[in-house]
Amino acid sequence: MSKIIDYGFLFQTMFGTSKTNATGSFKLSQLSNSSVQAQLKAAGIDTSSKQYKAVIQSMSAACKGIGYTNIQAIKNRMSRYDSDGDYISPVTGMAGLVVTEKNRAEKEKIISIPESSRDEMFELTKQEFLRENGVGNGDTTKRSDVYLNLYRKMDKNDRLAAGNTLRQYEQAYTQAFVNAVKAVDPKWKPGKPIPAGALDGITRESVENQRKSVDMKV
Repeated sequence: MSKIIDYGFLFQTMFGTSKTNATGSFKLSQLSNSSVQAQLKAAGIDTSSKQYKAVIQSMSAACKGIGYTNIQAIKNRMSRYDSDGDYISPVTGMAGLVVTEKNRAEKEKIISIPESSRDEMFELTKQEFLRENGVGNGDTTKRSDVYLNLYRKMDKNDRLAAGNTLRQYEQAYTQAFVNAVKAVDPKWKPGKPIPAGALDGITRESVENQRKSVDMKV
């Protein structure tokens, strides 16, 4: 998602009004006015902060600068951004996971990630592969938890690249399991029973040693 659009602030159709109305709303175009700035500062809003600037930029982009907001709406939205002005995902509670123009290139990078995360992904991928007979089941997989655990270990600015790296490992592990089963039963297809012991010789290290392009910085 390349743009964050949230319509939670107040949009109203109002004509012939002054700078503020009975509910304390004001036009977005009036945010630079000294009287509005004074209200914001009196409410404890730092108008020079990256949080505030990110909120106003998002609001203005959503309504093309035409609309109304109020102090509480701005405060509420500022709580969704960190001190760097980066959006905090309500799902993960972490910043650095939204693709923007600034960090778009990061989601394609391969970086070093903790061995513990690779271990966790390998073991869970193997368990689910055996349980589902090689069928990828989006309804039952718990691999998203592995990504969340990884993100918590990474610096905010490395989270997109870390997620991309872990996906490469995940794909490599899955392909190694498929290859191992087909080596035992060339006619095997996902959904068919997996021959007993078919994956016994597969280790995380053996897979990664064959995928130096993925493991290049580890």
